[in-house]
Amino acid sequence: MKLEYDCSSPRSGVIELAAEDRRRLREAFRCLEYPSFAAHLAHVVGTPVDKGLKLIPPRWHRHFSRLLQACMARLLDVAVTCLGPRRLRSERYYRRMARTAGVIGGFLGGSALLVELPITTLIMLAAIAEIARSEGEDLNRLETRLAGLEVFALGGRSKVDDAADTGYYGLRLALEAAVKQASRQIAEQGLSRKGAPAISRMILIVSEQFGLTLSEKAAAEMLPLVGAVGGAFINDLFVRHFQSMARSHFVMRRLERRYGRSYIEAEYRKLKSVRHEREVDTSAMAARSA
Repeated sequence: MKLEYDCSSPRSGVIELAAEDRRRLREAFRCLEYPSFAAHLAHVVGTPVDKGLKLIPPRWHRHFSRLLQACMARLLDVAVTCLGPRRLRSERYYRRMARTAGVIGGFLGGSALLVELPITTLIMLAAIAEIARSEGEDLNRLETRLAGLEVFALGGRSKVDDAADTGYYGLRLALEAAVKQASRQIAEQGLSRKGAPAISRMILIVSEQFGLTLSEKAAAEMLPLVGAVGGAFINDLFVRHFQSMARSHFVMRRLERRYGRSYIEAEYRKLKSVRHEREVDTSAMAARSA
C-alpha cells in the first residue's frame, strides 16, 4: 500500500493516511485511550469488582508491591536476554496457557495471585513480543524489547489518568524517557540495577500502572462466585486485554515509522478532541432534558 499524496492541491506533498491505516488508527485509539479492564471484569463476573477489593486480606497488600517490582525486574531480565526470533505462536496459544495458570487463582482465591503473577506475566511478555514482531518490530533491538514492557503500564491506566489528560501519549512520553535512559545504562553497565537509577525508575513506573489492573484482577478472584473455572476465564480476559493493548501500541509505532511520529500523534489527538466534543454535547443534552 502506497502513501497517498494530494498533488493537485495547494498542500501538495502533505502525507495523507491510507484508508486501511486510518481504520487501524481509529481502532488503536478506542483501545488505548480508554482501557477498561474493570468494566470487562464486571461484565464477566456479573458484579462490580469494587466488592472484591474489600475481601483482599491486608497482608496481601503488604507483599504485593514488593513482589510486583521483583516481577517487573525479572521481566526486564527476560526481555533483554531471552526475547528474539522463535517459533510462531498464535494469540490463542498464549490465552490457553494463561487459562491454565488462572486455575491456580480460581482454586485458592486472590492471595494466589502472589504465586500466579510471575507465571502469567511471563506468558504475557511472550505474547506481546509475538504481536510486536507481527507489526514489523525487530526483536533483536533492545529498544523494541523494552517497548514490550511499556504495554504492562499502558494497560493499567485509570479514569484519573484520563481526567489529568495524560492519555496514551502522555503516559507513553514518560515511559519512553525512562526506557531511553534505562537502555543507555543497560548498554553501558549491563542489567545490574546497583547504581542504575534509570532502570529502577522504569521498573517503578511500569509497576505502579500495572498494579492497578492486577488489583482489579485479584479483586475479581476474591469474589465467592469465582471458582477454578472462573479464575481461568478471568486470566483469559486479563491476557486478552493486554494483547489488545499490545496490538494497538505496536500499530501506533508502525504507523509512526511510516508517516512520522508528529503526524500520527496529531491525528490521534484529533480523534481525542472529536470524542471529547461529543461527550460534552451528550452531557449538555442530558442536562437540558433532566
